[in-house]
Amino acid sequence: MENKKKGFIPVMLTPFKNNGEIDYDVLTELTEVYLEAGAAGLFANCLSSEMFELSDKERIEAIKHVVKAVNGKVPVVATGTFGGTISKQADFVKQVHDTGIQAVIMISSLLAGEQESDDIFNERVFELLDLTPGIPLGFYECPVPYKRVLSAAQLQSFVETGRVIYHKDTCLDLNQIKEKLKATEKYPEFGLYDAYMVHAVDSLRAGSAGLSCIQGNYFPELIVWLCDNYNDPSLQQEVVKVQQFLIDNMDVMHNVYPVVSKYFLQKRGLNISTFTRRKVGEFTQSVTKEIEALLQKYNHLQQELDLKYEF
Repeated sequence: MENKKKGFIPVMLTPFKNNGEIDYDVLTELTEVYLEAGAAGLFANCLSSEMFELSDKERIEAIKHVVKAVNGKVPVVATGTFGGTISKQADFVKQVHDTGIQAVIMISSLLAGEQESDDIFNERVFELLDLTPGIPLGFYECPVPYKRVLSAAQLQSFVETGRVIYHKDTCLDLNQIKEKLKATEKYPEFGLYDAYMVHAVDSLRAGSAGLSCIQGNYFPELIVWLCDNYNDPSLQQEVVKVQQFLIDNMDVMHNVYPVVSKYFLQKRGLNISTFTRRKVGEFTQSVTKEIEALLQKYNHLQQELDLKYEF
């Protein structure tokens, strides 16, 4: 598994017009940015997409738009569970699957309440599997409404059904990642994608299928570069530098996100508004300066890596 090509799966932003409507023209442009950067797939209708601020109709329309823009170049996955009874969630999973995506993502924290046991969670997952026959599924350990992290044993029990092919991991713990990889190593169709860039290189070396992180909404080509070169003996100095860059700038990229990443992409030449429906804090002058400083640092890193990519 360690020798398989690693992939970057962007967690897609939703561009909005300044009046709050989805900007489908810019969504097409953004999709092309991810593809041209070398993304191995796309995660549409996720937390970065402001999925909780979209109506069901908008969720379906946005996913369909992405699938059409991708035109089969890479697989697309998208969230299909938004609370309510399992039968209601199963109905929406079917609608999302009908858009033409590869797998429908289940939000772990919406299948059981924070105080409910793993046994209850497991029962509901298997119930959802039973109600959605033949539909490939995946998990996202989304931190909203609360974070529910799957154990290695849980993940194995779901993956061995043959139905669960994708997992976006947010446990932030390399040992847990290794346990999950060990538990699922006999299932080549399954991929674990790590969201935590502090241990990105170690996670890739441990056997993760790739990375799926918000940093790709600033410089998707850099995350692709890391997936391609993390194990290249001739580039280890550069790999260490990239890993440290991601660690050093972690807080800046998370503060007032996704407003800040939309501003960053704007500065890089994408015609995207900074409008967000999600309330994420104030985009102050000091935050603006931090993002502009990040862009300067990234430009230097780009030159050092000879990483040519323009919007």
